[in-house]
Amino acid sequence: MTPEEIAALPYRPNVGVMLINAAGDVWVGQRMDRHKDAWQMPQGGIDAGEDPRLAALRELEEETGVTADLVEIIAESNGWLPYDLPAEVVPQFWGGKYRGQEQKWYLMRFLGRDDQINIATDHPEFSAWCWQPVDQLVGKIVPFKREVYERVIQEFQDHL
Repeated sequence: MTPEEIAALPYRPNVGVMLINAAGDVWVGQRMDRHKDAWQMPQGGIDAGEDPRLAALRELEEETGVTADLVEIIAESNGWLPYDLPAEVVPQFWGGKYRGQEQKWYLMRFLGRDDQINIATDHPEFSAWCWQPVDQLVGKIVPFKREVYERVIQEFQDHL
């Protein structure tokens, strides 16, 4: 695809969850579908007609096993935060229909125990997970998502 063709593509509607524990550390998972270290917070697409808040709770459960009764929603991003995929992978993701994703982010406090987190879900996305201090989070993230993660941290700073 040419740069012009990619620039003309829309963003895929998506939600992200910044899940923090009692110590203020952030949950991150290592993606299974990448050959190098690719860590991220839970995120996923919004189904047609789905409320973004409900999509965030659904994605959190689908990816981590953490159910809605184990979290408290603290805040949500003021707007939608977009990111572009690297041009060379655009044709490989979502059938080449999107240039990247536009995300609504939610800050949630985890009220459960670590043994209630289960990444061995029906359709696992992560091979490992950990709690990461906020000030070390961005360095663990795949480079093309780092700017969005910096913006998420900035938006939620007063709650962290």
